[in-house]
Amino acid sequence: METGKIVKYDETRGFGFIAPDSGGEDVFLHASILDEELKQNLRGGMRVGFEAMPGTQGTKAVAVHPLGAASQAAEVADETRSGDDDELCDVLPVAEFSQQITDVLIETAPSLTGGQILQVRKRLVAFAQSNGWVEA
Repeated sequence: METGKIVKYDETRGFGFIAPDSGGEDVFLHASILDEELKQNLRGGMRVGFEAMPGTQGTKAVAVHPLGAASQAAEVADETRSGDDDELCDVLPVAEFSQQITDVLIETAPSLTGGQILQVRKRLVAFAQSNGWVEA
C-alpha cells in the first residue's frame, strides 16, 4: 500500500488525483472505488493510503483509505502560505503547480477526461520546469 495526498477531487464529476509520496505521475482516482462516506469527505490535501495499477490512460487507484486526521491537519497547516508579497517571485513546487493546473482545467474545461488532464499537466509541468518556473 502506498501513501499520498489528494491533489484534487471533484465530487460532482466523480474523479480526482492522488500525488504519491514516492513521487512520479499523479494517480487517477475514480469515485466508483470509494465508499459513500469517503466520497463525501474526500478533499484536496487529505492524506490517503492507496493501491494503484496501470490503466489504459495512466496509473489509476484501485483502493483508497484516509490516513490519520491529526497528521492531515498538521500537513495542511504546514503548507498554508504566509501571503507575503515576495512569494510572487518564488519558484513553485511541482505538486503545487500541478494542483493549480488541475483546478484551472476542471473549472474551464469540465468535459476533459482524467487522461486528458494528466496529459496536459505533464506537458505543462515539463514546460514550466524548462523555464525554471517550478522546482526541477
